[in-house]
Amino acid sequence: MLLTADIGNTSITLGIFEDNALVEQFRIASDKDLELEEYVVLLKTLLKKFTVNDCIISSVVEELTDKFKNAVKEAINIMPYILTKDSATVISLKVDEPNEVGADRIANATGAAVLYKLPVIAIDFGTATSFDIVNKDKEFIGGAIAPGINLQLKSLNSFTSKLPKIEAATSPRAIGTNTTDAILAGVIRGCASMIDGLVEQSEKELGEKATLIATGGYATIVADYMKRPFDFINPTLTLEGLRYLYYLNKN
Repeated sequence: MLLTADIGNTSITLGIFEDNALVEQFRIASDKDLELEEYVVLLKTLLKKFTVNDCIISSVVEELTDKFKNAVKEAINIMPYILTKDSATVISLKVDEPNEVGADRIANATGAAVLYKLPVIAIDFGTATSFDIVNKDKEFIGGAIAPGINLQLKSLNSFTSKLPKIEAATSPRAIGTNTTDAILAGVIRGCASMIDGLVEQSEKELGEKATLIATGGYATIVADYMKRPFDFINPTLTLEGLRYLYYLNKN
């Protein structure tokens, strides 16, 4: 079995694959203060039912990369493969600074390029809302990065004196008649409008229509308010990209 781990700013998403099938998925907090031994115990508990013999890690949190790699090594006696910009992949990084492309974006772009018709725009609803665009020549040509939904909601509460902290939810109306509904209209419907606009502008620059993919927990909430629906919503796109990249690099 293959363990895929995507270390993000908010959480670490773990997937366990048997051949090409995802058989289990876990999500744990990205806690920089958690000791190595605590991660080891956590991994042993989560993986005790599985016989894992391979592992790949993508990480955008440098402080956790080595710690989590060592925790995997101690927990299941496997040295993980760390995804980098130099890893073999089916896409080429046609951007100004390839070193700046996060491993999660490489995994998303790879998964999208392998699974869907090109060109493709993959939108990841994480701590940031990121757009990863692959053209018909399998070139990752960049995209866009905006504050994620949860980050927007927290920021409104943290940097204002009267706005409350609320959870992401459906927006009942565009014209909010109370503070909560007004925030949801601005954040949820605002995100949908941003996506519609950026997709339209991106396709204009591509010169053709693209396959539109969504991944991440808030995709289904936002989709209800978009003019153009997603072609596919794939919650496990990053993990599937990691699975493909592991075997590509292993061989």
